[in-house]
Amino acid sequence: MNTRIIGAALAAVLLVAAAAGCSRESTGEGGGTAVNVGTGAPDGVLVGADQPRSDTDFWSAYAGYLGPKAAAAGVKLENTSSDNDSNRLKSNVDTLLSKNVKALILAPQDTAAVKPAIEAAAAKHVPVVTVDTRPDTGGAYMVVRADNRAYGTKSCTYLGETLHGKGKVVEFQGDLTSINGRDRSEAFADCMSSKYPGIKVIEIPTEWKGDKAVSGLQDKLLTDPDINGIYMQAGGVFLQPTLALLQRENKLVEAGKPGHITIVSNDGIKSELDAIDAGTIDATVSQPADLYAQYATYYAKAAIDGKKFAPGPTDHNSTIIDTGVGGMLEDQLPAPVVTHTGGKVGDMDTVATTDPGLWGRGH
Repeated sequence: MNTRIIGAALAAVLLVAAAAGCSRESTGEGGGTAVNVGTGAPDGVLVGADQPRSDTDFWSAYAGYLGPKAAAAGVKLENTSSDNDSNRLKSNVDTLLSKNVKALILAPQDTAAVKPAIEAAAAKHVPVVTVDTRPDTGGAYMVVRADNRAYGTKSCTYLGETLHGKGKVVEFQGDLTSINGRDRSEAFADCMSSKYPGIKVIEIPTEWKGDKAVSGLQDKLLTDPDINGIYMQAGGVFLQPTLALLQRENKLVEAGKPGHITIVSNDGIKSELDAIDAGTIDATVSQPADLYAQYATYYAKAAIDGKKFAPGPTDHNSTIIDTGVGGMLEDQLPAPVVTHTGGKVGDMDTVATTDPGLWGRGH
């Protein structure tokens, strides 16, 4: 390994992460840059929007997109922030309802604890659109989300194919109180056991916290020094501390060289794309912060206008599904796998880090 090159590459990645705010992810991590949310169209229909976090790159990006997307949809925003606190979310919803909002956009991080907030909205006949997560007990007019089970399956496929079905892989599991953590974990486990039984999966529960992930990895490197793969369910929170630990342990080896640990992430933030180009990680699944904002406001306006939707393909390269929970629908937006050069990995398509459609590049 050329330690000078890999050290410079890591320094560049960490500098970018620091400048961007070093996030966690879309379901409960921290460290990003807070962004003021725009208010949308001055004369638009009034919609309440609660920001789930202000300390992650992903949610900072989403917040930055929300105002302009609302303006384009003819929506005026009344904004609150719940900071990953279910009690605060309920209080914020009560406040928004008192201001006579016509719809709500929520991103509940605890998908069971959001029930009282949704019930409060229903009592006032105010439709709710949820973003990124699906309420466990239903009640949303539309869920705007990507297929998180596919995140787990795609990450498994990349690792399985790249490692030729053999080796030891560490999985940083997201919080299992979140449907995103459950979906990614369950799908990853199902895929590994059915397609790549020769790979040993070492699960590390993290609650979307970077310190728990890195502490667990450090312990595992002592007992399993031959780990050759890592699946990070939330790139923003796990990227920087993981690379720093691997560098300290002399295990940060550039992609394509002997001893490289293959790393797959989920998020699509700029720091991940830069790390792929630097050769310090290999792939990520890009979850579309821009489209989350766009279609959250679109469906909020549609709900107010009384529009109805049905399962099936959409006109924006996604699929609406019936969640099986009280007739609740979910628009599953596209979330591509990103690699350095793009192309096929096994039978899976990937796009290059230079793809102009990637929101993480700021296009």
